[in-house]
Amino acid sequence: MKIIIAEDQGMLRGALKLLLDMEEDIEVAAQAENGEEALQLIRSLNPDVCLLDIEMPKLTGLEVAEQLKEEGHPCKAAILTTFSRAGYFQRAMKAGVRGYMLKDSPVDELSAALRRIHRGERVISMELSLSLWDNPNPLTEREQAVLKLVAEGLPVQEIAKRLFLSRGTVRNYMSEVIQKLEAKNRIEAIKIAESNGWLA
Repeated sequence: MKIIIAEDQGMLRGALKLLLDMEEDIEVAAQAENGEEALQLIRSLNPDVCLLDIEMPKLTGLEVAEQLKEEGHPCKAAILTTFSRAGYFQRAMKAGVRGYMLKDSPVDELSAALRRIHRGERVISMELSLSLWDNPNPLTEREQAVLKLVAEGLPVQEIAKRLFLSRGTVRNYMSEVIQKLEAKNRIEAIKIAESNGWLA
């Protein structure tokens, strides 16, 4: 099995390569320090599996996975993360990610997970799945879209124009979001949503 590791922390990337290269049936074909580089390597080397850090410069692991899905690339994407944010997880599933695992997993667990992913199975770390189960995203897709544009600093009029809504409807969505997130105001609502990965 040929894999690519994409991780912006050099020490962790090197350690992962060293440990996975010890497995007889796993070959680390290349390493990338950002998402853009990872995408180029995947396209040129055609690995079986790419192990992606969720937060990287240039392109995130999720953006790389989404791009691979869009291109119909056969490489199976696996996310390695320290974050148990529900929004990230939901987006990963939509992007067709085959694995969602914790960075501090023992290497034998990680290599076993990579083999299962290579066989076409889906692997989700138990700790992550439990925390995500307890913390579902309460916002609808439209509410997330409105909040994301508010977070970008756009005025109500511009948000209404972009989403083909009336200004009153945009305000209604925002008050609904504030209520659902039990926030005091829009600033707090943005913070809550961002900390949970619901604006990913």
